[in-house]
Amino acid sequence: MDSENLLVTGGCGFIGSNFIRHLLAQEHFRGRIINADSLTYAGNPDNLTGVAEAYLGRYVFEKKDICDMTALKDLFTRHGIDAICHFAAESHVDRSIKRPDSFIQTNIIGTFNLLEAARAAGSRFRLFHHISTDEVYGSLGREGYFTEETPYRPNSPYSASKASSDHLVRAYHETYGLPTTISNCSNNYGPYQFPEKLIPLIVLNALEGKPLPVYGDGKNVRDWLYVTDHCEAIRTIMEKGRRGETYNIGGHAEMENIAIVEMICDLVDELAPAAGSRRRLITFVKDRPGHDRRYAIDFSKLNGELDWSPAESFASGLRKTVRWYFENSAWSERIRSGAYQSWIREQYGEG
Repeated sequence: MDSENLLVTGGCGFIGSNFIRHLLAQEHFRGRIINADSLTYAGNPDNLTGVAEAYLGRYVFEKKDICDMTALKDLFTRHGIDAICHFAAESHVDRSIKRPDSFIQTNIIGTFNLLEAARAAGSRFRLFHHISTDEVYGSLGREGYFTEETPYRPNSPYSASKASSDHLVRAYHETYGLPTTISNCSNNYGPYQFPEKLIPLIVLNALEGKPLPVYGDGKNVRDWLYVTDHCEAIRTIMEKGRRGETYNIGGHAEMENIAIVEMICDLVDELAPAAGSRRRLITFVKDRPGHDRRYAIDFSKLNGELDWSPAESFASGLRKTVRWYFENSAWSERIRSGAYQSWIREQYGEG
């Protein structure tokens, strides 16, 4: 990757922080990363503890909101931004159902602002890579896979806002010639994932003997992608992908939600034995509105053109993930207690 000053938006979040760590560890990447994050509820500076010290002069944090165009222009001017990897988004479906307005603002208006800032940078700007989701395609039946040609049919305010941002990115390439790439990925899991998400929630609740909530009948199917595999796919697309193209990223790991919860219970039982199986804690709860039944990704384009495939199986990735949460209980506790947000307010003030 030939970027000298790469802007990573939302770099304190789950995937963004893993990507920053992954990219800086690559010998052939010698550029600088500017991490712009507004530090909303899922933005956690703890995710990047030690990075600035390990990569002196090559990592800069800026508390900025992508909805603030003035702040973005300032970032581009001061840091000479020549590429963007855009993670910043409101991303939790349940939250989008309860409060869709913040999803429209961040995911659509924020993306528009970034595109405008990139366009204004002129010929020095090299690439706008946009991180999206398989949820833009809607729900699959029992057969078939999402491809890059699958029509968009978003079923939640979250997925609709991501579909909108995808279309904006594509339009800026077609209309203005902005160099862009888009990736639509399946469900991620791994270290530093916010505890409200399925896998960390089940791990932590199982450890504490709390109920393990499962929506509906638990038969909803997702394709799971270990976060480090995702980061390597992004790096590969940014480095070798054709400009103006979209690439699907999948983990080749379709699983029913109930099967995942049972696997986690068994791993927790193995690593932290207790009286009785944690499976007894499984509790079925009312399904959420617009809950897509099945997602599955066909990533043959990415594999065929750029020679990428996931390194982790679901079993190996899940074991690594459960162990990480076991070994990083202090990280989880700071999130669940709100201590990380108190520290943010002390350092940066409100908002």
